Amino acid sequence: MDTTDFKFKEGSHIFSPKDLVELERPGSGVANPSGDLLLVSVSKYSFKDKKNAKSIYIAPIESTVQPFEIPLANGGEAFWLDARTIGHAVVEGEGKEKAVSLYAVSVKIETESISTPDSPVLIGKFPTDSAGNFIFNGKSDYLVFSDNVHADGDIHAVKKHDEEWENRGDTAYVYEDTFERQWDTWVGPKQSSLFTVALTKGPDGKWVLGADYVNLLQGTPHHTPILPFGGTDDFDVSATHVVYSTKDPVLPKAWHTKQNVYILALDGKSKPRELTSGKQGATHAPVFSQQGDKVAWIELDEDGYESDRGKVIIFDLDKDVRYTLTENWDRSAAELAFSTDGKVLYLVAGDLARNKIFAIPLPPTPSSSTTTPTWTDAQNSPHALTHSGSASGLQALPNNRVLFTKSSFTSPNDVFVIRNLSADDVKADVNIDQLTKFTADALKGKELAAGEDFYFDGADQKIHGWILKPPGFKEGEKKKWPLLFWVHGGPQGVWGDQWSTRWNPAVFAQQGYFVVAINPTGSTTFGQALTDAIQREWGGKPFEDLSKGYKYILQKFPEIDADRAVAAGGSYGGYAMNWIQGNPQFGFDFKALFCHDGAFDVRYVAYATDELFFSNREWDGRPWEPEAKAIMEKFNPSNYVQNWKTPMLIVHGSKDYRLTETEGLAAFHALRQLGVPSRLVIFPDENHWTLNQGNSLKWHWEVLRWFDKYVGEH
Repeated sequence: MDTTDFKFKEGSHIFSPKDLVELERPGSGVANPSGDLLLVSVSKYSFKDKKNAKSIYIAPIESTVQPFEIPLANGGEAFWLDARTIGHAVVEGEGKEKAVSLYAVSVKIETESISTPDSPVLIGKFPTDSAGNFIFNGKSDYLVFSDNVHADGDIHAVKKHDEEWENRGDTAYVYEDTFERQWDTWVGPKQSSLFTVALTKGPDGKWVLGADYVNLLQGTPHHTPILPFGGTDDFDVSATHVVYSTKDPVLPKAWHTKQNVYILALDGKSKPRELTSGKQGATHAPVFSQQGDKVAWIELDEDGYESDRGKVIIFDLDKDVRYTLTENWDRSAAELAFSTDGKVLYLVAGDLARNKIFAIPLPPTPSSSTTTPTWTDAQNSPHALTHSGSASGLQALPNNRVLFTKSSFTSPNDVFVIRNLSADDVKADVNIDQLTKFTADALKGKELAAGEDFYFDGADQKIHGWILKPPGFKEGEKKKWPLLFWVHGGPQGVWGDQWSTRWNPAVFAQQGYFVVAINPTGSTTFGQALTDAIQREWGGKPFEDLSKGYKYILQKFPEIDADRAVAAGGSYGGYAMNWIQGNPQFGFDFKALFCHDGAFDVRYVAYATDELFFSNREWDGRPWEPEAKAIMEKFNPSNYVQNWKTPMLIVHGSKDYRLTETEGLAAFHALRQLGVPSRLVIFPDENHWTLNQGNSLKWHWEVLRWFDKYVGEH
């Protein structure tokens, strides 16, 4: 059937893919030092203008004054300098004059309004156009930031070395070690480092940026933020010191995940001191207490495993003692923040497909370092302060408050505050208030599905899933709705109650699909045992769970038309589409499949992927080792191509170095030679994700058009 005239369902009551792309995208709220104002960076794309407009919103925390928008014509990075001044770092100039400029933006709050009464004042310029990840602790006189520098570590020589590199006379990249490329970038001659520069406010109220830049990591083999996604979550700043996480400088980076945590003085006159034991795997999110006497970070035990349980480690700097705070808690921390009095640790952790905020009263520091302390129930069972959505951007405020940002299936980020917290009783009643409503007007009347939990008996335990019903769904309407069955990536991942600009189930439900998203073996937030159980089981237990969940849903909801069922997945979910193609014994009867950046030949992936540690751990060995090779052959989709028969759409990004585009090409070539209806969409400029706004709209059009061709009402 010709579907070249396919169109999205659109209208005032429908949230379409175009609406998704053009909807405001707020970042996380960040409070000022006094805790009465917050700033949020927001972007909003317009297909009409073909422009992504960026702004800063300033909003009150303790009043009903309306938020104030500061448009940023050239984008940039914003952070607080003091209670009434924002630092705005933005790239300006052309050619050799191109550099990051730092401006001071004064903020005024009155009874009925917030304003910026004065024009931004230039504080100074940085030597490069790549300085970023700014952290300023007002108790010090130093601004800390990161930049990418050449082997000499000299920030003033970056432009000169860049020009030499560009004019080297060839285009070759030469390597004698991994990483040679990571995520979507070939590794060049520069690496990340941390810098300090004096930043002070004079008696006249004017801010002054110093001229002496100190490379804190000069002379060390350390590099932070950590590629490819590192930022300010890789380091923190106190009044006197910096704490940071870095890849172990000795181990080969592509097949090890081990990271160490170090501390050093802000003036750069001391050598880094390691705080970790040396026996850990990855470390994340180091933070200081506001008193500067303790450091906390998230630590994984197993080197080579990026989805091991994330435990909270506390290091008492005064007593020189390190201890594990959450050894007996079967959840993984993601963000940390000390209360302002240092008596409570707040953290974000995944729990039952939500990212919740928990509180743990800090015990007295043990007499010696330990990984197996004896705690009370208060430490062994952290108390949940939030229960829905996906929390992030955790920040403790004065007067027993915590600021956080939250999204859900029905809303992108908004900022919230928790009040009435108690250090003496973390279980005391609290108040949670919403401070912003960025997208409320745009989503009004759209009736987005909130997501409904369901559980069923899986391979080893109860398995969780979500259903999102299409608008107009009514019980008792027999075989009315097509089913869209989602398999998540990772595979150690989760379909959670959070907003997504890429895989947004509410958008697909709004197009008329009954969306089912199951969290099978390998999923996170349901205990480490379920997460770990996918090792060596990629095509086994997860598919027992998925098959049972599929049959459970069809039995429970007679409104679903089983003859109009389709499935989709990306990354491991894309592997799942290829695996379903060749393994009819699981009982799926999908009329069409969609594979996004999926694995076709897992043995080849183990050789070609950028992060070698991943496959080495998942298959319990390297791809040439007999035992690992045998498991790979057992669960390798390419070994079952002779069974493929379901029409399939394949989308792949050419800059995907996690699962290279040859995986998509190979699957497409197999389908064409088998005579199976198929379609290949390549995005030459996309990585493992489809991020460009126009490409995102095309992605949605291709996927929905493909499914409509096979299960739509024509």
